[in-house]
Amino acid sequence: MVGSEETRLVVLRGNSASGKSCVADGLRERYGRGLALVGQDNLRRVVLREHDRPGAANIGLIDLTARYALDAGFHVVVEGILYADRYGDMLTRLRADHRGPTHSYYLDVPLDETLARHATKPIADEVDETRLRDWYRPLDLLPGGIETVIGADSALHETVDRIMRETGLAHLPALDR
Repeated sequence: MVGSEETRLVVLRGNSASGKSCVADGLRERYGRGLALVGQDNLRRVVLREHDRPGAANIGLIDLTARYALDAGFHVVVEGILYADRYGDMLTRLRADHRGPTHSYYLDVPLDETLARHATKPIADEVDETRLRDWYRPLDLLPGGIETVIGADSALHETVDRIMRETGLAHLPALDR
């Protein structure tokens, strides 16, 4: 078992350029100290500098980092593309082991919108449209209907408000750490 009955675990998944990082940053900004961000891109691309493939080391590192932060009393947001076939087992175990409330969200953005958003990002110079199309998986949901799907029509502030409210973070005090 991991965390406590008071800790919140939030999983944000979706395709590239769906807004996951912006939502995670918005949650942290709104909540304050005591909310750990466990970003797939940071751990996979920056810390380990590895490719996203089945069985890759970042899967365990994401799990370990989230568990450590939960056990230290932090609320945790795990965010990334986190393909269901590669990360699903880890996320299912983490969810089952977490003592407190866990909420999972899938940000569903159509491919055309994904391509338009991606073109505005710094990584657009490294990742071309062909590769982005190869990465794109429509509604790559985890089994069991555990994810709330949020469409592209939800503005950033609306998505952050919704998640703050639904997870209970809106009513919890920030931790002075």
